[in-house]
Amino acid sequence: MVSSRPAALLVHGLGGTAYDLGALGRTLEDADIVTHSPVLPGHGGSPEDLLGVGWEEWVESIRNEYRALKAKHKVVHLAGVCLGGLVALEVARREKHQDRLALYAPPMFLDGWSLPKLTWLRHAVYHVPGLAKKMRVPEVSPFGIKNARIRKAIQQRFERGDRFHYAYIPLMCIREVDRLRRQLMPRLAEITCPTLIVHADEDDITSPRSAHYLMQYLGGPVDFMPLSNSYHMVMVDNERAEVLQRSLKFFNSHARPQSAEQPYGWTAFAAA
Repeated sequence: MVSSRPAALLVHGLGGTAYDLGALGRTLEDADIVTHSPVLPGHGGSPEDLLGVGWEEWVESIRNEYRALKAKHKVVHLAGVCLGGLVALEVARREKHQDRLALYAPPMFLDGWSLPKLTWLRHAVYHVPGLAKKMRVPEVSPFGIKNARIRKAIQQRFERGDRFHYAYIPLMCIREVDRLRRQLMPRLAEITCPTLIVHADEDDITSPRSAHYLMQYLGGPVDFMPLSNSYHMVMVDNERAEVLQRSLKFFNSHARPQSAEQPYGWTAFAAA
């Protein structure tokens, strides 16, 4: 029997885990929405596990999860942060998704203020055999976090070697992100579901240009939430409570976001 209780499929970011989603999963569960937060292929182990993993594997893994949920629930929402947003977009396109889609800091462009000025040269490196496989892109301050207290706690976790997020990403993996972006760009009009886009004005990884591009080319109605006091990790930064409240409203739930002030996910680091 197909349940009338809605479900939500939540997709984490590049090199990350469910911590990227902050309190979103717990908040939706409190609102009687069943949530699933699977681990993307190549994640949850060591950065070397990403070598050889292509964007199609990310998409197909979430597509399989989506279909499994659809077999059990009449309504299945999609949500993704960073890379997870791109994956959710492609899954929505392939599955002709018509429930809700929430995108948190989706990187249609890698043009944030904290990236090196020569970031664009990565495209030349991709053509040098074996080089992209050897090169590493480290996680460095500000770690996508504007809140100084949380940022310091995250740095301490990295220094201790906690396995909440990879300390670096192979450049070959960034190439797969670029390939997924190119896959999506000419096909965005095929995505016609209602979409929420949350993007910070000061995103250090992907500028608001990404959000505006999606608003221009997506084929369905878009609800845009700009943030003025956050960086890239919008689910765990200064405006996380507001983002959770807006997300609940978007997913058609009137439940009070009880977990917004509780220390789940990366926000717990400040208390560690």
